[in-house]
Amino acid sequence: MSIKAEYIWIDGTEPTAKLRSKTRILAGAVDGVAALPLWGFDGSSTNQAEGHASDRVLRPVFSCPDPVRGGEHLLVLCEVLNTDMTPHSSNTRAALAEVAGRFAAQEPVFGIEQEYTFFDGERPLGFPAGGFPAPQGGYYCGVGADEIFGRDVVEAHLENCLAAGLGISGINAEVMPGQWEFQVGPLSPLEVSDQLWVARWLLYRTAEDFKVSATLDPKPVKGDWNGAGAHTNFSTRAMREGYEAIITACEALGEGSKPLDHVKNYGAGIDDRLTGLHETAPWNEYSYGVSDRGASVRIPWQVEQDGKGYIEDRRPNANVDPYVVTRLLVDTCCTALEKAGQV
Repeated sequence: MSIKAEYIWIDGTEPTAKLRSKTRILAGAVDGVAALPLWGFDGSSTNQAEGHASDRVLRPVFSCPDPVRGGEHLLVLCEVLNTDMTPHSSNTRAALAEVAGRFAAQEPVFGIEQEYTFFDGERPLGFPAGGFPAPQGGYYCGVGADEIFGRDVVEAHLENCLAAGLGISGINAEVMPGQWEFQVGPLSPLEVSDQLWVARWLLYRTAEDFKVSATLDPKPVKGDWNGAGAHTNFSTRAMREGYEAIITACEALGEGSKPLDHVKNYGAGIDDRLTGLHETAPWNEYSYGVSDRGASVRIPWQVEQDGKGYIEDRRPNANVDPYVVTRLLVDTCCTALEKAGQV
């Protein structure tokens, strides 16, 4: 039986990469991702090559059932290689794999909260033509047709993610009309990043069927409206076992040039979103605090009470590259914990 394998990859568009995909027909079922064939593509059409040397290589790194086509068909996430089999410059997964491997013994785990906004043409879903809806306040986790817009798309996306076997842990309506969130994790750095990219692809593909679009724009509507983030929850084994490691991680994220090193890699347009308003800290200031959604990094109240758990980096944009944010957090925090002997 022929299998349709949708090969998905991240392109080289700057400042924010886009997802691309194309279909390959396989002669039959394949035993695991390692058995899936390499494939080529035209990198000159994806900002990953020049026309005179345009071939680039897709290497499968993650596969799951395709809930859109059903049956035995597959979604296949790939990393991009040069023709000499080295990672392409746009391949941020390769750098994460090295860092995650180096600190694997600390057992880093992530949960990422992916916010996004539906658009109907040029308007956020739920915004009236030529005007604005009532101010935000009742939309967050709301119910009712006067406050909730796009639930049918959200439910279909959730079902598709679950059918694909992704580690989706929840959904909710967000603060602005047409704005939603899904959560992926808790998973290891590579797992959460791979699965978030596939969940994003499924979001765009599911929205196609409803004739709406989904955007990860960090500030889709200017003015007194919340932006869209990808709050990143992180812990190591030591953090899950004791509070001292929690503080060590928080302090490490604020040392020297680390705050700006992280923020400049947390998604394009971050200064539009991290203004110090709308539940954000200013992009150029670092802070952490218990139960403080106006801090750069929040320690949940339950973590302080239990004396162990995780931290939430609230700075990453909705359009952040998960391979980058997980690499930075693992590198910064695990290095500090190793130096402090808290591993």
